[in-house]
Amino acid sequence: MSIVSYGTKGETALLMGNDAIARGALEAGVRVIAGYPGTPSSEIIQTLAGVASDHGLYVEWSANEKVGLEVAAAGSFAQLRSMAVMKQVGVNVASDFLLHLAECGTRAGLVLVTCEDPGGLSSTNEGDSRHYAKMMEFPLVEPGNFQEAKDMAAWSFELSEKIRNVVMFRSVTRMSHASGNVVLGQITPGPSQARFKFDGNMMDQMEGPAVTFPGMVDAMHRRQLEKLTMVREIFETSPFNTYTGPDRPELLVITSSAAYLYTEEAIALLGLEERVGLLKLGTTWPLPPRLLAKHLKASEKIFIIEEGMPFLEDNVKALWTELGPEAQTKQFFGRKDGPLLPTNELNPDLVAGGLASILGLPAPSMDQAYSERAVEIAKTHAPFRAMTFCPGCPHRASYWIINSALKQDNRHGFVCGDIGCYTMGAISCGFNTLKTSHAMGSGTGLASGFGKLNRFGFDQPVMAISGDSTFFHAVMPALVNAVHNQADMILVVVDNSGTAMTGFQPHPGTLTDAGGGALPALDIARICQAMDINVSIADPFEMESTEKTLLELLDDEGGVRVLILRQACALSPGKKGKSLFDMAVDEAACLAEDCGCNRLCTRIFGCPGLIWDPEAKKTRIDEVICVGCGVCASICPTGAITKQEVIR
Repeated sequence: MSIVSYGTKGETALLMGNDAIARGALEAGVRVIAGYPGTPSSEIIQTLAGVASDHGLYVEWSANEKVGLEVAAAGSFAQLRSMAVMKQVGVNVASDFLLHLAECGTRAGLVLVTCEDPGGLSSTNEGDSRHYAKMMEFPLVEPGNFQEAKDMAAWSFELSEKIRNVVMFRSVTRMSHASGNVVLGQITPGPSQARFKFDGNMMDQMEGPAVTFPGMVDAMHRRQLEKLTMVREIFETSPFNTYTGPDRPELLVITSSAAYLYTEEAIALLGLEERVGLLKLGTTWPLPPRLLAKHLKASEKIFIIEEGMPFLEDNVKALWTELGPEAQTKQFFGRKDGPLLPTNELNPDLVAGGLASILGLPAPSMDQAYSERAVEIAKTHAPFRAMTFCPGCPHRASYWIINSALKQDNRHGFVCGDIGCYTMGAISCGFNTLKTSHAMGSGTGLASGFGKLNRFGFDQPVMAISGDSTFFHAVMPALVNAVHNQADMILVVVDNSGTAMTGFQPHPGTLTDAGGGALPALDIARICQAMDINVSIADPFEMESTEKTLLELLDDEGGVRVLILRQACALSPGKKGKSLFDMAVDEAACLAEDCGCNRLCTRIFGCPGLIWDPEAKKTRIDEVICVGCGVCASICPTGAITKQEVIR
């Protein structure tokens, strides 16, 4: 059992940020938790799913983020504290319903947790969801340390119930995935009886129908703005807004979230405690105007340090100008006008460099000997690791087959992709197969569009590729559109039996729920057949037969065709550590550099389980990491790589 569940009040525990958030939700009496996996957010739901039976929770991995928010909203409407969890790009998916929810309002506390990824450490963009809070007019809070991650999560439910609206709780990678000491509070079970009341009038937020409706917009919007005014007053005295430093600092730093930790460290590093004032805001929208005005008046130079876009920077500047005659000329610094770069994530060194630049100090530097030693170690002891698919990954075989089929077809066909492990089809390990890659499901939507351009002379075959989890998340509407509009395209579903990229969370095509309990699985093939689509199923490890099937689909022009490539991920719980074949290299048959294949196995196919022995000038099997999928035996032109079925 996790300490998140059994730890007692007053106990100090070392918790990852996401676990601290989960603990705070438990202490607040959360009952319903839903969302979609996405790094760096996934552990929150995984942790709560693991303790769901102990605390009487309903925890769900939803088909997508919009549905996850809708499930959480249903819990709130039925008088149960609820939480929706997603990463920054997921808020984009949820935003359609979120706009309506913010206007309609909530009942029991509803917290929307968004975990963001500055620098795109595990994302394809640096999306900043804070702007949704301002646009949709609901409060935004951001913890500045791990204790706050827990305490603020619990407090957010209380705030939500005071204003009867959603509260956005924003974390970032270095908060979600770092760890720190947290003093635990009391876990208090929330109400266990759910009931949705709907007999009041349409403006009765607690007992009427939960609706947004033409003719009510003005009244609902005014009610929402009144709530926001209430929030401003609450934020003025929030314990999550703190100030340290002199009364009249030479430089005022305003910061939030993980940037607060970097700033504390940078100020200490430079010894600036008596020169720099540090205002940490935990409540970043709406801004508390009186608190900010008090500190802004005390300094002529303002440095705003934040992760993400200049959201806080822009809003602080706007607030200062609104003060009218009081608004003396100030110098503002930040990510917009420097000295911080407008992109990528921050760190203590970057913040220290910014402080030094503003205050005219020498740029801070590491000890020279340490720096030189670090460079030396990096060069000699840290081998270069190219981004690649894991040994035995079915995606490598799938892309090999797709590439081969398109080359044989010889009509300059191409593949549209999107987000998942298979995104690496855009780089060398996927043989540079993907020619478009955007949001989840966008590959299918784009292929649907390309597939209708024949009237303009477009004659290139077009494929989309999607994972099994993405199929349920976002592909189905695009596929419906393609079928209805009679697009000429092939959808390849690489079905590896889970949401592999984020840790094998279940999805509607798997047999378990978030806690490992049994659920019926929806069959992708049957769903497609219900749309009257021609569906083929193949195993990418059976390369010859699968390639033949794909070539037949390429020849079968007109309409939508679906090819499901079904092979579990080598790291999936049911397959990890199990080999299909014992692999070996026949040295006599391996012609090495004389083969004429340009060392196809190690240089081009590039499975990490294959290594080049420069002394013997032969290919070897790395027995430590080879998973025995047998695919390399199929691609060796001389048959030098052999496989023998493992007898169990």
